[in-house]
Amino acid sequence: MRAWLTSGIDWIFNLFGPTATDTWFHSLIVDGVLDGIITIGTFIPPMGIMFIMLSLLEDSGYLARAAFVMDRAMRCMHLDGRAFLPIVVGFGCNLPALAATRTLPDSRQRVMVGMLVPYASCTARLSVYMVLAYAFFRDQAGLVIFLMYVASIVLILLVGILLRKVKFTTLTSEPFAMSLPPYQWPRLLVLLKSVLLRLWGFIRGASSIIITMLIAMWLLQSIPMAANAGSFGHVEDVHDSAYGVVADAVAPVFAPAGFDNWHASAALMTGFVAKEVVVASMAQSYSIDTGDEDEVQQGEGSLGVQLRESFDESSHGHGQAAAIAFLLFTLAYTPCLATVAEMKRQFGMRIAMQSVGMSLVIAYVLAIVAFQLFRLIL
Repeated sequence: MRAWLTSGIDWIFNLFGPTATDTWFHSLIVDGVLDGIITIGTFIPPMGIMFIMLSLLEDSGYLARAAFVMDRAMRCMHLDGRAFLPIVVGFGCNLPALAATRTLPDSRQRVMVGMLVPYASCTARLSVYMVLAYAFFRDQAGLVIFLMYVASIVLILLVGILLRKVKFTTLTSEPFAMSLPPYQWPRLLVLLKSVLLRLWGFIRGASSIIITMLIAMWLLQSIPMAANAGSFGHVEDVHDSAYGVVADAVAPVFAPAGFDNWHASAALMTGFVAKEVVVASMAQSYSIDTGDEDEVQQGEGSLGVQLRESFDESSHGHGQAAAIAFLLFTLAYTPCLATVAEMKRQFGMRIAMQSVGMSLVIAYVLAIVAFQLFRLIL
C-alpha cells in the first residue's frame, strides 16, 4: 500500500520537474505525512473491533452486571465495582477511560482510578507486543501477547494496593448499590452509530498527534550532525542525525534493562508522545521500508532480524530477556501525551505529573528486575 501511494506522490512531484522527488519537501510528504496516515490506518481495524465488542456489552446490559461481579475484587483497593468500568474501557483506549471516571461518585476514587487507568494495556500497545513477540518468540507469540495483558491486570492491582497504602490511606469503600438495566438484544443502528462515533473520535484525536510526531521525527532525522552525513533532508545514516544523537544520549540509562541501544531508546521517546508510533519509529531507525504492514506488525523480514541483532548485542546474548524487559517498560510507562493532557484537565497538573513520574519509576524498576531475572532463565 505504501509503495502504491508513494508512486502516486512521485508522479505528482515529477510534474514539477525531474529533480522534484529529490527535494526535502518530497521527503517530508513521503516519510513524514504519508507514514503518519498509514500508521493511523493500521490501527483502525483493531480499534473498530474493540469498540464493537464494548458497545455490545453496554447495550446488552451485561456491563452493568459486570460491575457487581467485580465489586468484591475491587474492594481490595477500597474501590467499588463501578471503578471496574473505566479500567475495562482503558484496555481499548486510556483517553475515554479517564472520561469514564466521572461516573464514580467519590472524588478520591475518581483520582485513584484515573491514576490506575494508564496501566490498562490499550490497543496502541498491542502493535509493540506483536512486533517483539513475533521477532523473539515466534512459536509462543500468542502466549506472550496474552501474558502481557495478564501482567497489565496484575500491575493494576498491585499499583492500586500501593496507592491505597501510600496516597489514599483515608479512602473507604461505601456499600455498592446500582440499578441494573434489563437484558436486551443490542440495537444495530444504535450500536453502529456508537462505534462510528468512537472510531471517528479516535482517528480525529490520534491523527494530529501521530502525524505531528512523525514530522518532528523526520525533522530530527533530517538535520545532519556529522561532516559527511549529507545535507538537510538527505541524511544517509539516520544515526548521524540529531535524532540519533539524542537517542544515543538516552540509551545508557537502559543498560541495566538490557536494551541500551539507540533504536530502543528512540522508540521509547516517541512512544511517550503516542504508542502508535513506536513501531514506525523502530522501522525508521533501522531504515526499514514500512510498506508491508503485515511484516512490520508481525516482526518478520528485515525488521525482525534487525531487532534480534541489536537486542542480542545490547544484552550480551540475552535478547529474549531484553525483549521482555522492553515489553514491560512499554506496558508500564506513560501511554501518551493525550492521556496526560486529559488527566491534567480532570485532576490538575500535580496529579498528572505524579502519575507520569510514578509510571516511569515503576516501568524502569520493572524492566530491570525482569531482565535480570529472565536472563538467568532464558
